Amino acid sequence: MENLWTEIVGTILYGGLGLILMLASMFLFDLAVPYDFNKELKEKNVAAGFMIAGIFISVAIIIRTVIM
Repeated sequence: MENLWTEIVGTILYGGLGLILMLASMFLFDLAVPYDFNKELKEKNVAAGFMIAGIFISVAIIIRTVIM
């Protein structure tokens, strides 16, 4: 039972770390690229949505690789 709780806590911690890293990567990308993605998303720009989705997917793949 103790091993189960260790796995649950580990999963929650890695999930939280993953979310923090994804938000940090989005923040850094906003600083590096002179383009207002929030404005474009509000105007329903599909290309901006794909760009942000690509960033999140790439960071998720990197985090998954590090965890495994």
